[in-house]
Order: sequence, then C-alpha cells, then structure tokens
Amino acid sequence: MACLFFSAHWCRPCRNFTPKLVQIYTMLRNTGKNIEIIFISLDHDETSFLNHFKSMPWLALPFNTSLRRKLCSHFGIEHIPALIPLSETPSGGLGFEDDAVKLVEEYGVDAYPFSAKRRGELEAMDDARRQGGKLQELLGCKDRDYVISADGIKISIADLTGKTVGLYFGAHWCPPCRAFTKQLIEVYNELKILRPGSFEVIFISIDRSKEEFQASLSAMPWLAIPYSDTATQELTRIFAIKGIPALLILGWDGKVLKTDGRTAISAYGATAFPFTESRVSEVDEALRKEGDKLPRQVNDPRHSHELELDMAKAYICDECLQKGRHWVFSCKQCNFDLHPSCVEESN
Repeated sequence: MACLFFSAHWCRPCRNFTPKLVQIYTMLRNTGKNIEIIFISLDHDETSFLNHFKSMPWLALPFNTSLRRKLCSHFGIEHIPALIPLSETPSGGLGFEDDAVKLVEEYGVDAYPFSAKRRGELEAMDDARRQGGKLQELLGCKDRDYVISADGIKISIADLTGKTVGLYFGAHWCPPCRAFTKQLIEVYNELKILRPGSFEVIFISIDRSKEEFQASLSAMPWLAIPYSDTATQELTRIFAIKGIPALLILGWDGKVLKTDGRTAISAYGATAFPFTESRVSEVDEALRKEGDKLPRQVNDPRHSHELELDMAKAYICDECLQKGRHWVFSCKQCNFDLHPSCVEESN
C-alpha cells in the first residue's frame, strides 16, 4: 500500500508527528509489510523541503508549489500533517481513505493499514476491553500481569478482583493534580480504616519523565501502572481522557461505575463510597434534608457577628479545631467557622 504524507518543516505538529511515523514505517517494513510513503512538501522553499526530507526514510515528490496545490485540492487537505492512504476502488481506479494522522497517533503500528475498516476493528476491541470487566485485559499486557507500589513491589492485577478500583490519571507537573491527590489520599486512608480491602487506586501517569513519575508516586499510598507502559496510552484512549486530574471508578466486577470520580470525591469524600450514581444521589439527598433542618443564621456567644449557614468542601471548626465538610456556620467577614453540632452545643 502507499500513503501520501503532507507536511512541512515550519509546522511544529509535523515535526512532532514525523518521528512517530518514521518509527511505525520502519517497524512495518522490518516485519515484511509492503508499505510506501510519499512526502509532499508544503515548505516555503526547497532548502526547507530538503531539511525536512532528510529525516525521512521514504520517498518524496520534487519540490513543486504548483503540483502540491493541485494535490491538496484533490485530496481535500485543510491542515497538516496529513497522511492519506491510497486505495483501489471497486472499479479498479485509484481511491483514498480519510486522513490517518489521528488514527496513527492513537493506535501506533496497530493502525496499519490505516483504513476506516481498521479503525472500526480497533474501536470494537477498545469497547470490548472497556465493557468486558476483565482487569488483566484492561490494566495489563502480554508481558505484564502486575501493577507496582511506590517502593517497586509488584502486585498481581488478580489481587484487585472484587474491589472498587479508581483509575487516577494525573501528573506531577499539574498543580490541580497535586491538589486533588491530597483529597484522594484523605479518602483512601479513611476507607482503609472504614472499609479495609474494599478500595484501591491505580495511578496512570501522564508525567513527562520517569523522574516526575517517581516524584508523583512517592507521595501516593496506592499502586501504579509502570512508567511509559503501553497501557497508559491505551487507557487514556479507551476512556477518552481529555484532561487531568481524572478519576474513573471501576466496580467490584471490573466494569465502569462512574467516569467523573473526581467530582464525587471532591464533593462528598468517603461517604460517597462505592461512588455509584445511586450512592452519590443518596448522599446528596441526605445532605439536603440535613440542611433543611438547620437555621439559615445563628448567633453564637463566641463571635460578635451573625453566622450564616453555608456549604464547604472542607474547613476547620474554630471551636473543636476538627476538620469539617459540607454544612458550616460561617462568618465570611472574619473567616470564622463552626460545625453545626458545635453551634448547637454552645446554644
């Protein structure tokens, strides 16, 4: 098969994608696949074309601005990089597939032969892994049936069976991840006491280096997929992770319970376990009923201002100095907070 590769040296996404394509092309050729790529330059001049082409092991059309305009028009090229697989029509003519750059970025060498049919096959396999409830197929690979702890101990994926599992996508360079990690550690440790052996978290690193990965994991009490493992990219793709931090919850049967575990953890903490939609609704309703029984304002002899009922993810009570969450009587002017129970006791 043959593909047309529209690219330019001035284009940063092109420079980032080209080494990936070189690696895939080399792997395919080394395993006997009959593939050829033809580079079509959108560079500004021939010198730039030659500089870009020297990093490529495939063929190229001579630098020709008139020809490339015709080819861009014929193949509907609106952005670069673009990788257009050529195909044969039912009548024996020359046809072509949709741009395969995204397919290659998502699936790597498995994307070959870069056709719509192949995309359908790969997406069906992703669906089967996502919905199958088999943790080894989801978290492991052919050469790995374990996850690791912060000190490098290998824990069999089979040991996770029957637990609620959180898949935590994060990175050390991401400030929101570092903030959420603290919340998740608090919930994790609380459930370790209240529901021992029922909840586990698997860290899936989006860090940019192994050093960053180690820095992330060293602050975490849970397990992780090894750094740069192929499962990281696969899980990010399978669950369509678009931003971090992200926490996806798998039930005891290995199937997805909740795709937005971060919101449940941040809003309700350990009380929302096992983080199902029904349990979150129960907690939400219980909080609503609790709030309905509380006055909107109170006067407390320990504070000169009226205290208003409010909702907070976390606070420290100025009376008992213990942590609190959800309902609080607060003076925003003085940053003074009381547990509802502490107000009741003082009054």
